[in-house]
Amino acid sequence: MSGAPPSSHVNATHAAQQTPGNTTNNAADVASTSAHPPPNAPDPTTSNNAAQRGLSTAAASSSTELASLKVTLKSSLRQFPDFPSPGILFEDIMPLFSNPSHHNSLITALELQFREKFGANHGIDVIVGLESRGFLFGPTLAMRLGAGFVPVRKQGKLPGECVTEGYQKEYGTDWFQMQKDAISPGQKVVIVDDIIATGGSAAAAGNLVQQIGGQLVGYVFIMELDFLKGRDKLNAPVHTLLSGQDEALQSSK
Repeated sequence: MSGAPPSSHVNATHAAQQTPGNTTNNAADVASTSAHPPPNAPDPTTSNNAAQRGLSTAAASSSTELASLKVTLKSSLRQFPDFPSPGILFEDIMPLFSNPSHHNSLITALELQFREKFGANHGIDVIVGLESRGFLFGPTLAMRLGAGFVPVRKQGKLPGECVTEGYQKEYGTDWFQMQKDAISPGQKVVIVDDIIATGGSAAAAGNLVQQIGGQLVGYVFIMELDFLKGRDKLNAPVHTLLSGQDEALQSSK
């Protein structure tokens, strides 16, 4: 007698009917698990929000610290009227270096300002300091930022092959130099100095950086004599740590 026994036919039919049902139930179980994760599973939305709150809190804390440091540093400066010529109110930054606490505050403030303006992951390769007061804090700031330091010096002070750039001073032309191999092509560079006045020396330094292939990202100064409009000569963003003078001193002479 041919054909499967009746019981076999029933079992096969029952199995065929159960298979789709099982698949549907499994899919529903997976969907239910995805929609309702186990109680101990981390919530990615909560984690992201917490991370964002942490970043915001850190940024706010840094801004508060920077504002406090600026007040301390500003109060530590000395001013000398009519120096080096009538109508100039000379800002003396030397007290910032004679006091180790003020010196540390200056470097910390510059570091915070730097990260605020250029980003925490700034990628700056080289800090370039101008002769001579840029040498006072440039190397330490570079070390804090994990960057190299390169000096710009007056003509004839550096050995080896150099590039040269002139700039106008009150009584003629002066010259800056930089060693030709001091910066590799494409490296990101920030130029630092104590005060920006007419902007001539800073502009010359920027030209030197670009002559040897550096990527000039910006300038950072401790102070600015705003009324001289020196930043107008510079071809990269300018950032100053402390508020400067917005008008010339009315000389009593």
